[in-house]
Amino acid sequence: MTLVAGIDSSTQSCKVLICDADTGRIVRSASAPHPAGTEVDARHWWTALQHAAEQAGGLDDVSAVSVGAQQHGMVCLDSSGEPVRDVLLWNDTRSSKAAEQLIAELGGPGSWADRTGVVPVAAVTATKLRWLADHEPDRADATAAVCLPHDWLTWRLRGGTDVTAICTDRSDASGTGYFSAETDRYQPDLLELAFRGRDPALPRVLGPRETAGETPSGAVLGPGAGDNAAAALGLSAGRGDCVVSLGTSGVVSAVGEVAPHDPEGIVAGFADATGRQLPLVCTLNGAPVLAAVAAMLKVDFDEFDRLALSAPAGAEGLVLVPYFEGERSPNLPDAAGALHGVTTRNLAPANIARAAVEGLLSSMVYCTDKIGEQGVDAARIILVGGGARSEAVRRIAPALFGSPVDVPAPAEYVALGAARQAAWVLSGRDTPPEWSIGETTRYDADAAPQVLEQYRAARDLTLR
Repeated sequence: MTLVAGIDSSTQSCKVLICDADTGRIVRSASAPHPAGTEVDARHWWTALQHAAEQAGGLDDVSAVSVGAQQHGMVCLDSSGEPVRDVLLWNDTRSSKAAEQLIAELGGPGSWADRTGVVPVAAVTATKLRWLADHEPDRADATAAVCLPHDWLTWRLRGGTDVTAICTDRSDASGTGYFSAETDRYQPDLLELAFRGRDPALPRVLGPRETAGETPSGAVLGPGAGDNAAAALGLSAGRGDCVVSLGTSGVVSAVGEVAPHDPEGIVAGFADATGRQLPLVCTLNGAPVLAAVAAMLKVDFDEFDRLALSAPAGAEGLVLVPYFEGERSPNLPDAAGALHGVTTRNLAPANIARAAVEGLLSSMVYCTDKIGEQGVDAARIILVGGGARSEAVRRIAPALFGSPVDVPAPAEYVALGAARQAAWVLSGRDTPPEWSIGETTRYDADAAPQVLEQYRAARDLTLR
């Protein structure tokens, strides 16, 4: 049996899956935690990877390895390959003012959308480079190369010492703000704009099945991928598939051929891990909305689901707008959640639970519609993440999306996608191997457009 390894280096932990290259069956696995915080010494990631790999039985018997990882993190290296500072992660917001500066300096959000398909926000690497240039110029001057978390880990797995030999892939490069997923090219002037005239070395962008080299033990290294692209690959998502992930945040991404240019900056023009486009919308509010409402009602999740499913569609006019932590899609950083349409007749636990589920799902429909406006239609909805474990979410979702919803069995899809990529590179074939993702349950329901109309009216009140 030929074995391959997939690594998911996320914000919270490093997970390692060892899989059968032919079938995708997981042979062994392990994980190790990452430090908390929004800036982290990259060397902690390497330590966690080594520990997780050891706990998973080691990598000496695997024939190929690929790394999927959190996107956007700014890894700055000096000429000897040492980090010049701790990595600023995607969730570090100190560069929000830098984002505003860069948008203005290029002539507005439409200019960025036209050039790269990504309008700068605090998460994007380019804004973090501007922050570094303005607040730590000595460290900016010492930066010989800039890369992303999965690039750096792949380079370390290779035993790399030359920073000019670091590689990346389209999916991760497309989240930097200075790479166009449509043209598959860096925009050097945008890098220099962000970094105040500096032009550090950037990773070479590999094709979807191009090798990044070998580990010292001889395992082939895949190009790796950003976490959303790796998850889509792990789910075997193809053209027309829309992945709705309800985790800490809500993420909607759709595999297609059209590169978006959204001047609102809501739809980000990312690439996928197979050579296609992966337009993506991310919200700040995901499954924690359900947890907060369940806690307020003083019920566990099973009772919360029972309550929500016992109420009628539309919760008798009660609407919850789920902007509990502000919102980025639409961009309302100072917004708060709101409960609309309250009367003495509808203010009941069942309606409140139903309104929470409908509000969260309606915000995901908003994201899907925004992607559709960019010319990428969702032919199939795939629902994943912690929120997908809710029976109420699974049963109400098809009514709001207006189509059947497929819910795969819970799995580590980022690591699985990385492993599938490793098997693809190893095979030398034109397409990824056909792996089974296990049992998928399809949910269907009568469409409920009146619920969406009710939500949109309440949302518009929030926007005022």
